[in-house]
Amino acid sequence: MKWFVTIIFFQLCFSVMGFAGVDGILEGKIINKETKEPLIGVTVSIVGTTQGTSSDLEGNFHINNLIAGSYDIRFSNVGYQPALYKAVVVRMGIRTRLSIELVPSAVELSEVEVTAERPLIEKDVTSTNFSVGSSQVEKLPVRNIQDIITLFPSVTAEGNVRGGKSSEVVYLVDGLPLQDVIGGGVGGSLPKSSITELSIQSGGFEAEFGNALSGVVNIITRRGSNKHSLVMRIEKDNWLAGNWNTENNKSTEGELTLSGPIFQDKLYYFTANTVQFNDTRWWQDFQHFFSSPILSDLGGIAKLNYNLSSRINLTAQSVYSNKKWRDYEYSWRFNLGGLPSRHRSSIRSTATISHTLFQNFHYTVSYSNYNLTSKIGESKDQIDITPYEYDFFLQYVISGNRAWWSETRQRINTIKSDFVYQPNQNNVLKAGVEINQYDIFSDVVKFEPQKTYFGKVMPDEPLLNFSSNYHYFPRTGAAYFQEKLEVDRDGAVVNLGFRWDFLDSRSERPVVEYTQPDTLNNTYQSQVTKFVKASLKQQLSPRMGLSFPLMWDLLLVMNYGHYFQFPLFDYLYSGINPQQLRSGVNVLVGNPDLKPERTHAWEIGVKYGIDEKTLLSVTYFKKEFIDQIDSKTFLPSKARAAGDYGFAEYINNAFANAEGLEFVLSRHRDENISGSLSYSLMRTEGVSDYVNQGLNLAQWGFPILNEPYPLSWDQLHTVKLTVDANLPFGINCNAVWSYNTGRPYTYFPTRDGYTAEDSMRVFIPNNARLPGSSTLNLKFSKTFAFSKNISLQFYGDVRNLFNAENPRWADANGRIGGQLNDPSAYYDPRRFSLGLRYEM
Repeated sequence: MKWFVTIIFFQLCFSVMGFAGVDGILEGKIINKETKEPLIGVTVSIVGTTQGTSSDLEGNFHINNLIAGSYDIRFSNVGYQPALYKAVVVRMGIRTRLSIELVPSAVELSEVEVTAERPLIEKDVTSTNFSVGSSQVEKLPVRNIQDIITLFPSVTAEGNVRGGKSSEVVYLVDGLPLQDVIGGGVGGSLPKSSITELSIQSGGFEAEFGNALSGVVNIITRRGSNKHSLVMRIEKDNWLAGNWNTENNKSTEGELTLSGPIFQDKLYYFTANTVQFNDTRWWQDFQHFFSSPILSDLGGIAKLNYNLSSRINLTAQSVYSNKKWRDYEYSWRFNLGGLPSRHRSSIRSTATISHTLFQNFHYTVSYSNYNLTSKIGESKDQIDITPYEYDFFLQYVISGNRAWWSETRQRINTIKSDFVYQPNQNNVLKAGVEINQYDIFSDVVKFEPQKTYFGKVMPDEPLLNFSSNYHYFPRTGAAYFQEKLEVDRDGAVVNLGFRWDFLDSRSERPVVEYTQPDTLNNTYQSQVTKFVKASLKQQLSPRMGLSFPLMWDLLLVMNYGHYFQFPLFDYLYSGINPQQLRSGVNVLVGNPDLKPERTHAWEIGVKYGIDEKTLLSVTYFKKEFIDQIDSKTFLPSKARAAGDYGFAEYINNAFANAEGLEFVLSRHRDENISGSLSYSLMRTEGVSDYVNQGLNLAQWGFPILNEPYPLSWDQLHTVKLTVDANLPFGINCNAVWSYNTGRPYTYFPTRDGYTAEDSMRVFIPNNARLPGSSTLNLKFSKTFAFSKNISLQFYGDVRNLFNAENPRWADANGRIGGQLNDPSAYYDPRRFSLGLRYEM
């Protein structure tokens, strides 16, 4: 504790080195439109804020520490007509440049309004970065953050980015993680209306971003202004009564957004809240067991911004989520009441101070307290390990309860400070420090029946025990330094950075020996001989990038970096509780000495401006994944005692490789039609699909795999098309079409579900592929304006317009849906919803 307090004190003392990665820089040059001479002393004001500056002797102006978003910028000077540049988009971590021309005027004239245009080629970006703004999010046929991410190139429907696992993506909200550190994935939900900008970096992300192997999703939320605003939205997919239309989830979604000033130019508020109720696509089965709704989800954000002065800004923020639902499994459809209920709630509270100390130097200090609680099942005391009752063919569970209860709690306290310093117009320096203190608790009671590789239950075999209980207080920390140097204005940009991270699991690793007291039955028992303190894990990650203009409209981009991700805490601590180990009941044991998973990645690409509205980019990337986590068996599977496998442990022994080629053609700045077309050619191979694969292979009697094979999320060809079109009668249409070739599955046929059809056939994973998938989603909207500030919008949202049957999985015989024709083997069918949106 003394060490932690010392680090915090050190961090606060030196927090004048901070930049949270959520703001950008606005700069440019102001000239006389007639003489083209630079203008000195022009007042530059950010409308609705207290921030601003004036032009220097060469007509240049510079404003840093500007939160990413859309702004109106006013330029005024004596003897010139004032100009108001509307909707200037400032992106996080990027320098936004404007070229301003003011018209001389001997008399005072009203200001002229100019619509700002974002540069077609952002020449200081050395990474692969895609983003959408708030106006685009409202138009897209999407419901949540995960839907938005899948629109980008080289991202699968499950969220795999450039060949990586879906858990290898970090989610940041206003620069701080919103992550489930026990189970992985995003740790909460955000209303769509709260998003100012959502970006994903799929390659070449800079040193300020850590603990991610494949992608960084950074979400900047909205803030209040001097104008009060109210937005209400309701959307349903079952407006019409009756059961004549079954193509719905009986879904209702509502959203309320409020923002405005508490004190003009000083204190602002913003809040966005979403509530959703639905019965899922399986409501026709659920209705026989439970009342509606099956799923309820409440989430939102509240934020206060206080401008203490033109240089100091204070922010208080809270992000919350509360979700309750039930899982569905087709083999349980006649006994859905036997599946446990699920509940997850989270709240993250953040306080931030942002201080522009000098014109070219500012820092940010943030403190965050994040709490996430997940529960499975109603009561630990009600766990029943009586084997399920199956039908005659061992296909459906007709009675019994799944023996699964769980409660996990994670509390994370984070202090982060970062800085940005711009010694001159061509050089930007960043550095930062971060400390995370965790309180991780998990109590799991879980028993599962043994199954053959083909999914058949072995009713005479004992249940496998996956129970665990642990409570630890690990800590992590990081420091980074990064320099971005522009060799010449609008010339080559060099980006260099280093990042250092550490993980202190603060636990002991058990040393387990296996003895054979009963040689007659060939059974083994585990015995803990001693405990060894887990070592401190450290990682140094160099990052570098280069952008070089070959011509004015042709840019070459290259980057290389080492990236890492610490293991999920469940892989460290599950089953290592001394009492559990001595009782010898665990199938799979955690490993506190797991090393970080690592990726070495590089890419090279070009961006070409075909014309002033159209951009073509081509990128080749290659990634090497090492120290991937899998499980290793230390004894043969037949050597078990009364259901205790007791021999599997998480280790770093898997590896993978991915490479691909991305083509993206995008059209911007067109009032009638805009959008993008992307094509990805990608290959992903490795020796492990998931962390429990080694255990399962041993259970099924298959050999350990050492030769790479296509991983289950490998998509060779992917095409995505998004179109935003303004149609006659003021109707807006946004269409999203995606196509991908089929992903791999293992063809290893069987007749009886217990043995292979051909006993001599060699087991080769993922040796066949599913059919391809194609989906078209549409959103139509029509807005009626009743005044300058009041409008009403009607919209329709159609998912999977042609009701395509897109396969998700197949069994070992190549049957989609398996022997039961399980409909969950297909992605979601067609759904149509209608909505109203009121704004004032």
